Amino acid sequence: MLFDFEALPKKDRYKLVVSSIVPRPIAWMVTQDAQGRTNAAPFSFFNVFSNDPVVVGIGVGARGMGGEETTDYKDTMANIEATGEFTVCMVSEDTAEAMNITAADYPPGVDELQMAGLTTAPSAKIRVPRIAESPVALECRIWQVVPIGTHRLVLGEVLAIHIRDDCMLDPQRLYVDTPKLGLVGRMHGSGWYARTTDRFDLPRVTPEQVAARARGG
Repeated sequence: MLFDFEALPKKDRYKLVVSSIVPRPIAWMVTQDAQGRTNAAPFSFFNVFSNDPVVVGIGVGARGMGGEETTDYKDTMANIEATGEFTVCMVSEDTAEAMNITAADYPPGVDELQMAGLTTAPSAKIRVPRIAESPVALECRIWQVVPIGTHRLVLGEVLAIHIRDDCMLDPQRLYVDTPKLGLVGRMHGSGWYARTTDRFDLPRVTPEQVAARARGG
């Protein structure tokens, strides 16, 4: 079926997009305000877009993304604008319940990490801490903020990455035990998620291999 986005209201476009562009990795964005108070919020409009420099992008939406238009942005955006720094912490199955708690719409000043029973660990290159329970954490400095309607696309340069020790197969050769990270992805609806344990191996092919297969070789 064809859906014309020009003819649909925002909430319907949102519903179609988040139900079909799946799974999406989940990023906890940890920020601090000018007074040093920490905020943490999960986002699934997230991915990596460059490797030189390494740049990640997170779509930070205004409150009530499915409803009326608003310019009231989450604390995350105000903190990034105030300090220019943030950490991105990946969500594992072990931390999914805590992530869900931090996603609640708390009033300003509430410590989401404390509410979820999470702890912080210091970063190496920025002031903003990371979530100690997260198996992967990226230390980021603001690269660019791009306004997109009721979203702000936050592009952050990754200055350093923390990977849990037991999830490294060979630190010298930079081999990560990706399955052991146990990361989860966002799916459709209000509460569906996906594990990354169901995988299949599909090695890349060369043009020569494709031609050979076409010839029946």
